[in-house]
Amino acid sequence: MDLLEQLRRYVPFNEQEAMDRAELIRLLESGEALYTRDNRSRHLTASCWVVSPDRQKVLMAYHKIYDSWAWLGGHADGEHDLLQVAARELQEESGLQQARPVSDEIFSLEILTVDGHEKRGQYVSSHLHLNVTYLFEADPTLPLRSNPDENAGVAWFGRDECLQKSTEPWFCRRIYGKLLKKFP
Repeated sequence: MDLLEQLRRYVPFNEQEAMDRAELIRLLESGEALYTRDNRSRHLTASCWVVSPDRQKVLMAYHKIYDSWAWLGGHADGEHDLLQVAARELQEESGLQQARPVSDEIFSLEILTVDGHEKRGQYVSSHLHLNVTYLFEADPTLPLRSNPDENAGVAWFGRDECLQKSTEPWFCRRIYGKLLKKFP
């Protein structure tokens, strides 16, 4: 099923998701090129919210660009299957080999602002990430490894602890807090 159809079927969790869903649908219907970073003002990304089987722990990575503990994910880079993008990024950023999607359905939607920054010695202008999040499950006893190109560490945190570890208040309030509320 293509992304536009998934978005049309998706039931928003809150007002933020309803507004972002409407805008994502509008942008995809416009035919604008969104699947690659060639679109420097906005492009599609996929994230994964990785939880332990008992739903008491969350996997996060210490992202160098944001200088904060955060979820895992990355750019579509031409791939139209965003669940596959999320799975690829999870493996690349954490080394986790045995994570599985809880569902192939979208778990959450976000349009995120990204401040201008330097990556690999080049300036990247401020832009939007049109983000789709998928829920993954993994055993927290499995080995992890960081990816020096992306992060300085990967670790499991308790539900409340993950909000304390992030240094991005807006993300804690609007995104991570929402993701924690979406399952018991």
